[in-house]
Amino acid sequence: MSSTAGEHPLSAEKRPLWLLGFVMSLMVGLLFYMAASLSIENDASELFNNLARNTQKNITSRLKSYANLLRGTASLFHANEHVSREQFHRYVANLALQQNYPGVMNLNYSRELDESQRATFEAAMLRDYPPGRDDYPAFAIHPPGPRAHYSVLVYIEPIASTPEKYGYDIASRPLIAEALAQSRDTGQISNSGAPVPMEGRPQLTGMAMRLPVYRFGMPTGTVEQRRAAYQGSVGIGYDLVTMMRSALADMPVRNVRLTLFDIGPQVLEQPDLPLQLPHDMRPIFDSTAAGGHAPWWQPGNSGRYPSSTLLIEHNGRVWQALFSVRKSDLYTRFEAFLPWLALLIGFASTMLLYMLFHALASSRRRAIQMATGMTAELRASQIRLQLSHQKLRRLAAHADRIKEEERKRIAREIHDDLGQNLLVLRIDADMLASRTQRRHPRLNARARSTLEQIDATIKSVRQIINDLRPTVLDLGVNAAVEWQVAQFRLRTGIVCEISESHDDICLSDQCATALFRILQESLSNISQHANASRVQVKLEKCHDTVSMSVSDNGVGAAIDGRNKLGSFGLVGIEERIKLLGGTFYIESSPGAGMSVHVSVPLGADATAFPYQEDSRTNT
Repeated sequence: MSSTAGEHPLSAEKRPLWLLGFVMSLMVGLLFYMAASLSIENDASELFNNLARNTQKNITSRLKSYANLLRGTASLFHANEHVSREQFHRYVANLALQQNYPGVMNLNYSRELDESQRATFEAAMLRDYPPGRDDYPAFAIHPPGPRAHYSVLVYIEPIASTPEKYGYDIASRPLIAEALAQSRDTGQISNSGAPVPMEGRPQLTGMAMRLPVYRFGMPTGTVEQRRAAYQGSVGIGYDLVTMMRSALADMPVRNVRLTLFDIGPQVLEQPDLPLQLPHDMRPIFDSTAAGGHAPWWQPGNSGRYPSSTLLIEHNGRVWQALFSVRKSDLYTRFEAFLPWLALLIGFASTMLLYMLFHALASSRRRAIQMATGMTAELRASQIRLQLSHQKLRRLAAHADRIKEEERKRIAREIHDDLGQNLLVLRIDADMLASRTQRRHPRLNARARSTLEQIDATIKSVRQIINDLRPTVLDLGVNAAVEWQVAQFRLRTGIVCEISESHDDICLSDQCATALFRILQESLSNISQHANASRVQVKLEKCHDTVSMSVSDNGVGAAIDGRNKLGSFGLVGIEERIKLLGGTFYIESSPGAGMSVHVSVPLGADATAFPYQEDSRTNT
């Protein structure tokens, strides 16, 4: 009952926290969604504007190529006094209009006439170019009726594109006549502006461009000279629909709508600024069928249809192009899904972070309790480990003490028993040698040999006793050190100096034995590894401490040499000193010799085990 009552308030407290985390995560996810949507929308808008500008440049480039084509055709007439229909035919055939100039339907040449020249000109054309020749129909100027001036189409290549225009007087329409007159006076290209009606082909949106042709060799510097030299004009007829659809086909984005308006012959003060068009103006080209968007050229629901309005200059006339496309057509499948993915990532990551912080906050007390328990357990483990180390060191001290006592006992028994027996044998052998010296030479020699053998055995036994425990230790540590140094000189031939205080140093048997063994081990290391020529041993007493140092001038050693596998000499020295509560350190470097320094209290006793974790190593 009490447990249930205690848990209920906790769960009631957690509910609003989780609700807060859910709301925060949802808000972050929505921010991610909005950021991704805006980024994708801006990128798509920038992409569409770049594509629209590229298409604008493409259309401008095509129009310039058409104008250059027209200038090249006019140059044909300017360079020749007379250009026949066959020459014009070959010239246009070599241009390969369909391959090189998409949308161009034909190239044509119109001859300028007046009413007095009409009948003569018609008769000459029928005579020189009878019907059926080069697939041309019978020549006749139309529309009928007398006019003061005519501009008759006499060459059309290929004729199959518009055979009905053969003999057509393009100046019969006042607007075109006015444009031709202005082009004649300026020498510039004139545009039709409005679509040219194509009889029998309403699906085509024909556009025309014309350039005046002047007579061969006549000056054209002034308006009067150009009027006097004017003989006609060359023109180009192109299908605006084909040209625009070809330009749109180069766009990587499909379903782009292009609406084109002819503003007229205007001079733009700001070429990049679109003009405000009246709502009754009809476009000259619309890539979408009627009713695709409402109203008029502006796409419906402009939020879903980004648009770009650009101006195109066309030989003195200005076209305004409106590009529009559905926003969804600009997105890839991944980009359409990316905002939702960003929403999911933002929500999930924020929720996970909230859960993590909530878990960290709620588990702090448990972590503190766990850390406290682990700390107590670690301290208990450290205490147990220290106790184990102390037991091991006591065991080592006990084993060392037992070993020394056993050595002492064996040395005493050898000295007392074997030594006495050998002494008795020597006395008997010496007596035997003395009594047989004169009477029995052979027996005397045998006795002398036995006596020498007994002396060698006594010497060997004495050496064994000294190795086990030198009896000189019973005389004190000073005498033991002096004896060991003397033995080292005799055994190795190395100069070894000893420096000691004149006072006898009184130590316990264990402490004296430990110092002796340390000296013995140090001198053994020097003889085996140091390659030294001089050794110095110092034994001093200072207040309540005894210190000993062994220095050589040998090759030295690295400080970490004591940690090598199988190397127990220095380790044994360190352990002996620590069992006595003393200090031990080494001074050494490669090529500069090595010094071993030890110090122990005067009253040191290994049985008390005053072990301290204190060792110094100086290089």
